[in-house]
Amino acid sequence: MTSPTSGPIGSSDAAKAAALAGAKGAEAKSKSLSDKDTFMKLLVAQLKYQDPTKPADSAAFLAQTAQFTQVEKLEDMISMLQSQRMIGASSLVGKTVTYMDDTGATQTGVITSAKLNGDSEPTLKVGNTDVQLSKVTEITQTA
Repeated sequence: MTSPTSGPIGSSDAAKAAALAGAKGAEAKSKSLSDKDTFMKLLVAQLKYQDPTKPADSAAFLAQTAQFTQVEKLEDMISMLQSQRMIGASSLVGKTVTYMDDTGATQTGVITSAKLNGDSEPTLKVGNTDVQLSKVTEITQTA
């Protein structure tokens, strides 16, 4: 004997619900390559499990494809901006800077190197001290 249910749930409804839940979960994650892969897997699963008698709306499918393209292009832009940050920071090597140290005191020194750690702001090496670019208050040409 079967137990009563609140209503029939078809395989396409379950797939849509899973795809929707997965898409919302993917949006909450940080932007990374795995998110792009997850998005593509969800899109393929949605197509694979759709009801043949009720195919997906072509406008909705086109919108999802456009969203995927936007995600790819945004990742390309992030990569380009990181390169620009590094180019900007490296152009400061050899220049004299005035910056605020951890205690709030003003310090001055010559930048000997620049580095970029992941997607954080550039860090400048002034003597033996690492200084974030945002802490620099003045840049002058070294004599």
